[in-house]
Amino acid sequence: MIDFRNTNSVWASIIAETLKRLGLTTAVICPGSRSTPLAIAFAQAEGVDAIPILDERSASFFALGIARKSRLPVVIVCTSGTAGANFYPAVIEARESRVPLLVLTADRPPELRDCNSGQTIDQLKLFGTYPNWYTELALPFLEIATLSYLRQTLVHAWERSLYPVPGVVHLNIPFRDPLAPLPDGTYSESLASQLQPEDFFAGITTLLPITYHPSPITPDPEWQQSNRGIIIAGLAQPQDAREYCSAIAQLSKTLKFPVLAEGLSPVRNYADLNPYLISTYDSILRNHELAQQLKPEIVIQVGELPTSKELRTWLDRIKPRRWIIEQSDRNLDPLHGKTTHLRLSIQQLAQICPIEPKSITSYLQIWCAAEAKVRLSIDETMTTMNQMFEGKAAWLLSQFLPAGTPLFIANSMPVRDVEFFWKPNNSGYQPFFNRGANGIDGNLSTALGIAHRNQSSVMLTGDLALLHDTNGFLLRNKFAGHLTIILINNNGGGIFEMLPVAKFEPPFEEFFATPQDINFAQLCATYNVKHEVITCWEQLKQLLNSLPTTGIRVLELRTNRKADAKWRQENLAKFAQGIS
Repeated sequence: MIDFRNTNSVWASIIAETLKRLGLTTAVICPGSRSTPLAIAFAQAEGVDAIPILDERSASFFALGIARKSRLPVVIVCTSGTAGANFYPAVIEARESRVPLLVLTADRPPELRDCNSGQTIDQLKLFGTYPNWYTELALPFLEIATLSYLRQTLVHAWERSLYPVPGVVHLNIPFRDPLAPLPDGTYSESLASQLQPEDFFAGITTLLPITYHPSPITPDPEWQQSNRGIIIAGLAQPQDAREYCSAIAQLSKTLKFPVLAEGLSPVRNYADLNPYLISTYDSILRNHELAQQLKPEIVIQVGELPTSKELRTWLDRIKPRRWIIEQSDRNLDPLHGKTTHLRLSIQQLAQICPIEPKSITSYLQIWCAAEAKVRLSIDETMTTMNQMFEGKAAWLLSQFLPAGTPLFIANSMPVRDVEFFWKPNNSGYQPFFNRGANGIDGNLSTALGIAHRNQSSVMLTGDLALLHDTNGFLLRNKFAGHLTIILINNNGGGIFEMLPVAKFEPPFEEFFATPQDINFAQLCATYNVKHEVITCWEQLKQLLNSLPTTGIRVLELRTNRKADAKWRQENLAKFAQGIS
């Protein structure tokens, strides 16, 4: 429990033991010398899964994936110097997407700073304003009062990673030599007789996330009075997806408002709960006459706005009255509209909402009729399509994965194809994503973290996002579980084909699309990862029907980036043509 071999081992083992008693289950450890006491302490902490990972950026995103899934803080440990700087992208993502992480950076003692000592940088407030809280711990010192300070500081750090909004806590931890558990001439043996662990740790209890219950509110009377309202179910990864979707459905059925459900929302995967589900709003709103007809007076936004640029542009143009339902203290309105934030969950709102059910309106009927026509058109088009079109991969995943499969969707085109084509279903799929900062940093490592010790999982990614994080494959020997990677290989950044800069050649292809011409079969062989090229859709369906239980495999779909971009530009608007 407490390692009394020297000053540093006592200090580090109290850190590990305190966090374990608070509820820590996983510690990700990056190799290095200055962090030796922490690495040994977590490796020896019974009940904590200590995972050694070489690359700090990959390690931090792997930890973020585990924390996303568990909603509990995960510890990340690194040595001094630039090691901690490699955590920065994951720290930013954790902050923006409200994921709890405890970042422990080992450091040189004060006398070895600013004097050209090796592997030393200024680590004070290394991550700027992104952590919920930062502190530098005192130098290890074996005195009961100081050890009590250490214990309580860790309790506070754990709390700050969870409340009032989950996020990052950064502890900078200096150590003097000896870093290994060698005798250092201190009186740690005498301390052992004074410090009784059960008494010392007696006040610590497991601290888990708490749902805050604000004072009851009364929904705005406009909700009851208006017949032209919509509910937007935006980006969300709720703990209880069915309860979350049921609450949205209850509000929708009471108000008779349609639910525009983002592809990254679980709402599309519990379609039986909501009779007014709209999944094709992006195509519907490309019909400008119909979009004008469907102008709402009221918008109730649950969580963050969907990815769709069409939806955002439409809302920005018509400027309806908007209410945002979200527990956190964040501003979730990038459109700066006439917006009121209600700081509570949709489940809480559904419980306290006193509104009487309304009658079905013609406005709701127009939305539902448009959804039925556009959905049928998309599904018929995808069914008869034989060519390797990127969007069809997302459409197939929505129907042929085993029920309840966790699915990580990488950024750039995959998230947009999911929004365009993901078909409503009743399979309870679990969508995961890094949409806090929307970058391609660490997508593979995050997906592996979500799949670690979880049911067999799937990742949908483009080639550049995968190549940006190939060090994630180094996790293979420590990864427990299975991840199937659906690789859309269009040899470049497909998202840039959708932007005006695509018309400027040169320098578009070299500086924006950035094709890499990688042989993924050889790349996977290097990491001893299974690889298979998909040549037809039936082959992909068969491989998704029953997922393996262990290992990593890559299923590569080779597509034509420019042809697929042209197809989207020509066809996404056609699906809603002729509807009025």
